Amino acid sequence: MSELIVKEKEVVSPGETLATGLEYLPSYGTYREGENIRAQKLGVVHIDGKVIKLIPLKGKYMPKKNDVIIGKVTGILFSGWRIDLDCAWEAMLGLKDATSDFIEKGADLRQYFDIGDCMMCSITNVTSQKLTDLSLKGPGLRRLEGGRTIKINTHKVPRVIGKGGSMISMVTNATGARILVGQNGTIWVQGTPEQELKAIEAIKKIEAEAHTGGLTEKMKAWLEGK
Repeated sequence: MSELIVKEKEVVSPGETLATGLEYLPSYGTYREGENIRAQKLGVVHIDGKVIKLIPLKGKYMPKKNDVIIGKVTGILFSGWRIDLDCAWEAMLGLKDATSDFIEKGADLRQYFDIGDCMMCSITNVTSQKLTDLSLKGPGLRRLEGGRTIKINTHKVPRVIGKGGSMISMVTNATGARILVGQNGTIWVQGTPEQELKAIEAIKKIEAEAHTGGLTEKMKAWLEGK
């Protein structure tokens, strides 16, 4: 007889038994051992019908095509800019994907983007060797002026954004700060020093409590209290 041992949003450790019997099916972050489904890594349980998967609590970002990320310029080449995505692989922003301007051969590319500049861009291609191409051509894609960036666990990004953008909209409205969330876990916040600090504190609280239930109501009360 099959039995579900864990609950939705429960935090589990590697090797922990999540369910017994053949009625349940393993998915991402889990594996079957005999008639048992076990956790492959530290994570939060998500149950979808009879399918059990884990949302990892730790882990670096893996570039994926069409992701919108926030990166930082770390190098300038003849053909474009090298961008740090805060993962194991750097990305490349080529001239044709950065601007519609005609750029003469040998031109000083620092007039467009310099080392240390942050930008919101989209991933257009990822090869099997994880060579990643970026583009600034698209709605909202641009260099980010001023503000500050923070890092969160990339697996917590969906929780910070919320369903239909509800969570991040609530934080934006409550703090007055402008907030952009990259799918690589980098978040840009711009406002007065007080607005930025309040927004960052809220984002870090969401990240820390992402695995708990009723988080939207908790954050609403917390923000109103602030």
